Amino acid sequence: MPEPSRTFVIVGGGMAGGKAAETLRAEGFDGRVVIVAAEPVAPYERPPLSKGYLAGASPREEALLQPEAWWAEHGIELRTGRRATALDPAARRVELDDGAELRYDRLLLATGAVPRRPPIAGAGLDGVLTLRTLADSDALRERLARPGARLAIVGGGWIGCEAAAAARALGAEVTLLEAAAQPLAGVLGASLGAVFADLHRDHGVDVRTGVAVDEIGGRGRVEHVRLADGERIACDTVLLAVGVAPDTALAEAAGLAVDDGIVVDERLAASAPDVLAAGDAARAFHPRYRRHVRVEHWSTALNQGIAAGRLLLGAGEPYARLPSFFSDQYDLGLEYVGLHAPGDRLVVRGDAAARRLVAVWLDGGRRPTAAMHVNEWDAIEPLRRLVETAAPVDPERVADASVPLEELAGA
Repeated sequence: MPEPSRTFVIVGGGMAGGKAAETLRAEGFDGRVVIVAAEPVAPYERPPLSKGYLAGASPREEALLQPEAWWAEHGIELRTGRRATALDPAARRVELDDGAELRYDRLLLATGAVPRRPPIAGAGLDGVLTLRTLADSDALRERLARPGARLAIVGGGWIGCEAAAAARALGAEVTLLEAAAQPLAGVLGASLGAVFADLHRDHGVDVRTGVAVDEIGGRGRVEHVRLADGERIACDTVLLAVGVAPDTALAEAAGLAVDDGIVVDERLAASAPDVLAAGDAARAFHPRYRRHVRVEHWSTALNQGIAAGRLLLGAGEPYARLPSFFSDQYDLGLEYVGLHAPGDRLVVRGDAAARRLVAVWLDGGRRPTAAMHVNEWDAIEPLRRLVETAAPVDPERVADASVPLEELAGA
């Protein structure tokens, strides 16, 4: 007798959820596939929202994973503009905000993340925005394109820095406010963060480091930001870019294990039977690093989504890909691979002033845990092999630009 048709439900319409659904069909699954997407659009990828799409350099269609019609053509039900409000793992049931009920054989939680909103007085004023969705990017671009636009960005991480570059491309005045000693210091360290501070200053951004925002002021709409020292910075738009938090509310209410993300094993399995999680919301055990990690980057959502599609079918290997990400800001491009820890040693070769360099992080045993290049596009593959191999290296040879990277990587 033929196998009964199964239903796979995917909660989340971003990169991870969309790629999982694509993979199910590519692997030959002909049962029911339902995507519950909180946003009223088909699955799309987020990097353009703070880069080309925000700057008006790339169209909306380029952000979509597939053309709008593709999903129906492949028999994938898109429940857009709908939120999952309850999950009952014992009954294998998901309830939606419109009262609908979906029963599943296997479930993927790809709920993503939500922007953090720091408790700053005045954060509810008109003109205070976050940047996570297509609608957010549309709203920010509309304001930045106005003549004389003045933007204050609270937070100098990746979103803050990329949005600053896009805003300058649109002609807006930009002030970047970062509590740490340098932008991106929490991710790359202060020395590399200084490279980005100089980059943005060279492009006309007023970069303020070591500052705290006490209040966003205005009469009904944003007019200024007041710093802890009392200084007021005039602006008409404020972007809160202080990071995101994993969207775990559904999983937590259902009793799943949650700890800075939905806790899953190396096969992306959550603590309830036939429930998987992937993307920004998942804190997955990584075989290379021997610990659970949650990575908020495009490549993880992409690759975990593909892996989740196969794993839903009971196929595929444990997820062990190295984390990686990229960023484009003005004429600077970078690629990073691996995952370094706060105590790892940073070794840099190249010319930071010219913004052409390679950085490698080493653990206590001199094993590479992560590597990055800035505007050295031929470097990423040997750097990837260097991190994958994880063989101990001599820091002096790493720092010596005359030693080919291929030799360090053992290629």
